[in-house]
Amino acid sequence: MDPTLPQAWTPAMTHDLWVGLGVLTAGIVLALEKRRQRVDDERIWVLVAMAVAFGAVGARLGTWLQHLQPGANDGLVLHWVYGNRSILGGLAFAYVAVLVGKRLTGMRWRTGALFAPAVAAGMAVGRIGCLLTEAPGTPTDLPWGVTVSSATDAAAWGVPVGTTLHPSFVYEIAFHLLALLALWIWRDRLADAADLFTIYITGYALFRFAVEIVRGNEVVWLGLTRPQLVLAVTLPLLIWRSVIAIRRPRGGDREPATVVG
Repeated sequence: MDPTLPQAWTPAMTHDLWVGLGVLTAGIVLALEKRRQRVDDERIWVLVAMAVAFGAVGARLGTWLQHLQPGANDGLVLHWVYGNRSILGGLAFAYVAVLVGKRLTGMRWRTGALFAPAVAAGMAVGRIGCLLTEAPGTPTDLPWGVTVSSATDAAAWGVPVGTTLHPSFVYEIAFHLLALLALWIWRDRLADAADLFTIYITGYALFRFAVEIVRGNEVVWLGLTRPQLVLAVTLPLLIWRSVIAIRRPRGGDREPATVVG
């Protein structure tokens, strides 16, 4: 084994490894659900490829325009190489990619029942990379807090050594695992199982808005962080769509069902 490997291995590589494992997990779960639901439309893999590609772009661009004045932001190339990534931006771009892919391939059936558990499982795994490499959260006295023992981490996160921080990414991993369980329970209870994705994304948006309080992200306006401002705009629509999904009568107006073998 190359003795220089541990020194060469960076936090970014650890993060990317877990993101890759998250994407792999999502693909496996989707394949299992595809088989369970007896869906034989192979165009679904075109949507997956587009979602992964567009999601990667959205994750990078989601944190680029942080200032209203364009000149105050980093150059696009510089940000692409060294900038942070946004899971909300990645999800938004991936969602749009699926809609575009369905239009291009002529798919008329709703795919939410396949994607909801896959995304939840993938997010739970991918967030482990954030847990291992990013600032956990704000200071806390709770017994399950993460103690900062490294001077390097303390300097990067702007806190003294020995500070105990909220493990915000543990909260998020727990949310996605509980969401996966809820999706499993609810999968046959809705009038249209494809609505599972809408309900899951709404639940995540509500959770993310709340957990931002202990994430430690920069407050930019009205006491809210940038993710909270984005969510404040989108949540009303998501909640409205979720209420419609839950109240949808069985056998009522719905889009064409999946293609089955």
